[in-house]
Amino acid sequence: MDSVYPSSSATISLKPPRNSDSNSFSGSGNWVTSSSGSDHKVGSFSRSLMEKKLHKVVVGDAGYVLEDVPHFSDYIPHLPTYPNPLQDNPAYSVVKQYFVNVDDTVAQKIVVHNNSPRGTHFRRAGPRQKVYFESDDVHACIVTCGGLCPGLNTVIREIVCGLHHMYGVKKVLGIDGGYRGFYSCNTISLTPKSVNDIHKRGGTILGTSRGGHNTSKIVDSIQDRGINQVYIIGGDGTQKGASVIYEEIKRRGLKVVVAGIPKTIDNDIPVIDRSFGFDTAVEEAQRAINAAHVESESVENGIGVVKLMGRYSGFIAMYATLASRDVDCCLIPESPFYLEGPGGLFEYIEKRLKENGHMVIVIAEGAGQELLSEIMHSMAKEDASGNKLLQDVGLWISQKIKDHFSKRNKMTINLKYIDPTYMIRAVPSNASDNVYCTLLAQSAVHGAMAGYTGFTVGPVNGRHSYIPFHRIIEQQNKVVITDRMWARLLSSTNQPSFLSAKDVIEDKKEELPSQLSDHQNGLKDNLVKKEISYAL
Repeated sequence: MDSVYPSSSATISLKPPRNSDSNSFSGSGNWVTSSSGSDHKVGSFSRSLMEKKLHKVVVGDAGYVLEDVPHFSDYIPHLPTYPNPLQDNPAYSVVKQYFVNVDDTVAQKIVVHNNSPRGTHFRRAGPRQKVYFESDDVHACIVTCGGLCPGLNTVIREIVCGLHHMYGVKKVLGIDGGYRGFYSCNTISLTPKSVNDIHKRGGTILGTSRGGHNTSKIVDSIQDRGINQVYIIGGDGTQKGASVIYEEIKRRGLKVVVAGIPKTIDNDIPVIDRSFGFDTAVEEAQRAINAAHVESESVENGIGVVKLMGRYSGFIAMYATLASRDVDCCLIPESPFYLEGPGGLFEYIEKRLKENGHMVIVIAEGAGQELLSEIMHSMAKEDASGNKLLQDVGLWISQKIKDHFSKRNKMTINLKYIDPTYMIRAVPSNASDNVYCTLLAQSAVHGAMAGYTGFTVGPVNGRHSYIPFHRIIEQQNKVVITDRMWARLLSSTNQPSFLSAKDVIEDKKEELPSQLSDHQNGLKDNLVKKEISYAL
């Protein structure tokens, strides 16, 4: 079987056990594992290493590849199944087709040529005809980890209500304070009544924290409490933790589902169309941009600087800029820039002020970090989630702009700096995100009841899918500055690309063809790094 992983990895195929008709799929099922070496034999792997590296892949005709998610039947034989309670649910009586077909999958890439292979697919989310839990036996728990994000409470609410109203589940616990709440004995009983209005509030009623991940203690707590469904809401670091929890549960042979709901306000989770809270963040960012625009145009040579979220990815800054149309310059981590010299930021600011008398700059928090002082020292520090601790680029660039114009004595500027980061994180989700959170939560519940585990749920090309953890955590989603969306932004702001002629030539050489396979296309960001000549 051909590997769907980078060619630098060795690929080993093993036939998985198949014990359930409900988990069947037409095609040749294989477990695929990747390692860093190219000459390993199966026998040279330890059992624990193989368990951690196994990936479930089904290969079909015409280049079809299904990156499947684990199922109870893969490691627990002869489990009983039960009719899905939804078939007797009055709310679903008008639905023409109750259940998702077991062979339904969702294509990762939908723009293809007439001779393109069918490409990578994921298992479609939704209710199955058979479930692996009786309603009275389910003991579920929900945990939120990492930073705040609009929509957390909506996801919590819809998991609780979905379990109760669709499947008759009565026992749902909330784990208080993130991962450490598992072994700190901090729990909250969750019922449809107790969560009824929480979607109208920002934050999370369960509390959250970074770090605190102790796999053994967490799984011991899950086992001791008799929990058999674990719903974990968090970003890529949290999903990495969820993956490790799933591996330990599988190693112990426990009938416990681990389902992830991806959360990141930065929209930097790969594969899925977008993460919840992103739409709300872009909408709220408009308020800050509008305030900066009002301040800047009300004075002579006014400059409004707005810092938005985006540690590694500039999606919020890019989309907020496109939505606003009042922004003159957008700076993101993926697009390096320089300050002085021809084509630099200072030259563009002078030009814009002479033309319009004011300007607005939007900068993502991760932009320009390489230009900050003591960069090596700051990059060595990380928070409890493993994220780099960044210096405040908004304050830094504001001061640099002030210093530049004060030295020149040519132009007096009035600069206002706005940082709405925590205001945006703390608001309730908007209508669009509320609907999205409902679909995410219900899809996770359907997958858990059907016996799927070790998965993250999310929309792929508009269809909700079950995605294996390793695809979510292997890289980050970033703005590709050779794509048309970034070109649209440059056209909107009329800002320079900050690339020299040499860099433009290198861009064209490094630009990848549209016919790349899905997995290769996901690695595109790692291949389009450029060396920028900074004129400092």
